Amino acid sequence: MLDPQVWSKVPPHFWAITFFVFGCIVGSFLNVCIHRMPLGQSIVAPPSHCPHCKYSIPWFLNIPLVTWVYLGGKCKNCGSPISVRYFLVELLTGICFLGAWLVFGARSPWVALIYAGVLAGLIVSTFIDFEHFIIPDELTIGGVFVGLICSALVPQLHQQTTRLGALKLSVLGTIVGGGLIYLVVRLGKLVFGRKKILFPAEARIVFTENSIVLPEGELPYEEVFYRKSDTIALRARTLELVDRCYRDVIVRLNPAALQIGEERFNPEDVPHMEAKSKEIVIPREAMGLGDVKFMAAIGAFLGWQSVVFSLFVSSFVGAVVGFAMIALGKRELGSRIPYGPYIALAAALWIFFGPEFTDWWWRLSSGLMGYR
Repeated sequence: MLDPQVWSKVPPHFWAITFFVFGCIVGSFLNVCIHRMPLGQSIVAPPSHCPHCKYSIPWFLNIPLVTWVYLGGKCKNCGSPISVRYFLVELLTGICFLGAWLVFGARSPWVALIYAGVLAGLIVSTFIDFEHFIIPDELTIGGVFVGLICSALVPQLHQQTTRLGALKLSVLGTIVGGGLIYLVVRLGKLVFGRKKILFPAEARIVFTENSIVLPEGELPYEEVFYRKSDTIALRARTLELVDRCYRDVIVRLNPAALQIGEERFNPEDVPHMEAKSKEIVIPREAMGLGDVKFMAAIGAFLGWQSVVFSLFVSSFVGAVVGFAMIALGKRELGSRIPYGPYIALAAALWIFFGPEFTDWWWRLSSGLMGYR
């Protein structure tokens, strides 16, 4: 069915249009994944519906691109606005599928389809990470297994002639991807592992069951405690528990223990605590484990060279965007940013331009070294 000789007899414009339309349809499904996966909801049931009034959307009002434009970005039933993200994801996915076919279709229809699937995964991961600062395991760990299987079934994915050779490169890409980024995580923890927050005056800090409430806002524990050893620390002028009070005491809280002065408690036994202090130290991460697993999945599909390329390009793009946002007053220095979208962008660049860029860079470097 996917014999290149058979496909070559079909007018190329037909397949280009087919891939674009198919990509838009997939993009509609990706919107469901982007909305439901972070919430732990099924991506299969219930059928597509308005998030505001729960109106079940019939098929003729669920046509990619067309429906959103026709309805002016509003729900047919209640008139509530539907985010332009739905239209953009469908369009972006269609363009990515079209690009995968135009660049790789002549080489192998299977490679074009797999790369289209990889790009779809990158799109889902990008939009989820932007909104929720997470990349679900279904996309990362699941991506590793799918990447290994695809590499074994389609050796051309790694430009190999044997399945065993392609599988070896896929495994190597997974190990380098996960290991390299994990090393970055560990080094980042050593360099940027703590953040001291100073208050202009003595501030009220509230510890609840699920979060810590600071003057500038609420911070969930899941965003603070990356590992069991991560610890929140402060010197409290006063500290109030439900049944007792303290004065001028050191407080240290981690997922396993709460230490107040010389006393130790189980955090689960202290559901509420209020402190007054001029500063607090909280743990933080340069990157999260989701990024580690994400890069491992990319390595499984694209090989170890793509991992190195993606690491450097994503770091550069992230730094440029981060400093630009700080300069524009959109973000504070040291504030949390999603790193997954920059990895996804770098991986997409590798798919279309990476090997050519690498060859150009080596030729340029060799020329400069020879000149010296």
